Amino acid sequence: MSAKELAAKTPDQLRDELVALKKEAFNLRFRQATGQLENTARMRVVRRDVARIKTVLNQKAAEAAAN
Repeated sequence: MSAKELAAKTPDQLRDELVALKKEAFNLRFRQATGQLENTARMRVVRRDVARIKTVLNQKAAEAAAN
């Protein structure tokens, strides 16, 4: 997921995506704790996607406040 793709989405869509990614991150952490996680790289990807979405949401909020 690129920042350009995220910038094209509405804040509501971004929030929905953020909720889904946070649920996935929780499930990945749970599976890692129980020793069932095979693709450990997915945790890093999900964590970075969450950060990207938060960054785009903050940028949109700052832009809206400036206008």
